[in-house]
Amino acid sequence: MNGNPDYAPPDAALEILHEDHELLLVNKPAGLLSVPGKGAHLADCLMARLQLVFPEALLVHRLDMDTSGVMVFARTPHAQRHLGLQFERRHMKKAYVARVWGDVAGQSGNIDLPLIVDWPNRPLQHVNFDTGKPAQTSWRRIGRDDGGTTRLRLHPLTGRTHQLRVHMLAIGHPILGDPFYATGPARDFPRMMLHAESLKLRHPDGGKAMLFRAPVPF
Repeated sequence: MNGNPDYAPPDAALEILHEDHELLLVNKPAGLLSVPGKGAHLADCLMARLQLVFPEALLVHRLDMDTSGVMVFARTPHAQRHLGLQFERRHMKKAYVARVWGDVAGQSGNIDLPLIVDWPNRPLQHVNFDTGKPAQTSWRRIGRDDGGTTRLRLHPLTGRTHQLRVHMLAIGHPILGDPFYATGPARDFPRMMLHAESLKLRHPDGGKAMLFRAPVPF
């Protein structure tokens, strides 16, 4: 959660990707909290904005404040339970696009590094082979951008806090604009270049596989 007193969420209209009797799919803008933080100055969030239009909306998962992209909300307790189990059992398939610092060698790879909160520096996380929880990410290079940066598609196989951000840092390629983990010129970008591009799930009513996408804004 972000405790920054300078929190200035974007004044962006809700972008509904899909709605039906059980599901709401929304494209979250970067810079907006998923849920309220502690204190009135952190009350504005995607959940609150969505509930102004859909009062019954229920939380299923979160995206970091600085991450944009596809989020799913439930409209019934049944759907919330069903979607929660899909996340818990890793049946939900998520894909992200990131721009990272440096020229990433190779076409694809897998990162298997355990993660845990860095207690003296909360909310930061770090790799810890003694007490960390298992965390796996697969990646594929999809392009090179100007200035010696690389564009990757990332698939988190687990759902640890800041997993993609810390895994990219750990292999020497921090995500551009990351306010927590990038340093120097890698941090000097107008936003964190991480976007939840797609989410594949099974519909709580009948189990049909559905894929939802939000275009990459960078």
